[in-house]
Amino acid sequence: MFGSTVKVKLEKDLVNKIKRLADVAGYASPEEFITHALEKELAQFEDADSEEEIKKRLQGLGYIS
Repeated sequence: MFGSTVKVKLEKDLVNKIKRLADVAGYASPEEFITHALEKELAQFEDADSEEEIKKRLQGLGYIS
């Protein structure tokens, strides 16, 4: 389904929110919801031409200062 996987540690409150949202949104699992959310976020950077452009986009989104 997702190919090879890795484990990621998340705070319990965040996991509970993810489970609730995944269920309401109709995802088959919290993992599917997380994968979709990450793919959607990462897609914003796929057409970047340079590392500097990626940094500027991350700054614009508030991920880095």
